[in-house]
Amino acid sequence: MAQASFEWQAYRGYIFDLDGTVYLGERLIPGADRVVATLRASGRRVVFLSNKPLESRESYAAKLTRLGIPTAPEDVIHSSAVLARALATRHPGATAFVLGEPPLIEELRRAGVPVVQDPAAVGWRVDFVVAAFDRTLTWEKLNDAHQALRRGARLVATNPDRTCPVEGGDVPDAGAVIAALEASSGRRLEWVGGKPSPLVVEAALARLGTQPHETVMVGDRLETDMAMARRAGLTAVLVLTGVTGPDLVASAPEPWRPDLVLDSIDQLVRP
Repeated sequence: MAQASFEWQAYRGYIFDLDGTVYLGERLIPGADRVVATLRASGRRVVFLSNKPLESRESYAAKLTRLGIPTAPEDVIHSSAVLARALATRHPGATAFVLGEPPLIEELRRAGVPVVQDPAAVGWRVDFVVAAFDRTLTWEKLNDAHQALRRGARLVATNPDRTCPVEGGDVPDAGAVIAALEASSGRRLEWVGGKPSPLVVEAALARLGTQPHETVMVGDRLETDMAMARRAGLTAVLVLTGVTGPDLVASAPEPWRPDLVLDSIDQLVRP
């Protein structure tokens, strides 16, 4: 489904989603290493962008390197770091209760955000509930978040993705946690750190050193990757190796429509 009008040499910076775009689980999508190597060899800047808050930037960089794409941690922009930095700078001293895993909690602490372990022990005095992809989610954690929200905490999240693509299908993501909290507490999500937030675009462009009109976003989701790119003025390239199929592309609302649709990342830069 590649469109012939795209000229990759016309752009200085490339932002790549990871899950469903560069790899699936532990399997590199064929051609991803060649494409990134070609872009870098031609002087283009490349960063990798993930909404999944399950690993540190160092872990993502190590995984990419292991799969054949040498990457420094500084070239990984992920939702945990962006959210942590936003909380620390916008709301210095504000406390957070986290529905998330240890790498997210560590990112928040690294940014100077006080993390509450037991909301009941502090009289439910929690400023923010942070919702994320959480494979350790329990009813007790969900109830603690619910009670904190009912007593005035504000709801933010790493990302809004309903599912995460894996080999053989997908699994529930942060969107499922957000939906449960909104349904039980009556509170609404205020903002997210990751895609499609403008916060994550700003972080990626700052690392690339490029302007929106000279930057390409390559991803597999319409409602995050493509919507974010279109809103920010990036060129939006959708690949069909993740959660989006041709039928969804055809019915997508205009603000989510990609500028280019490819079967795979391998088609982005022709040999």
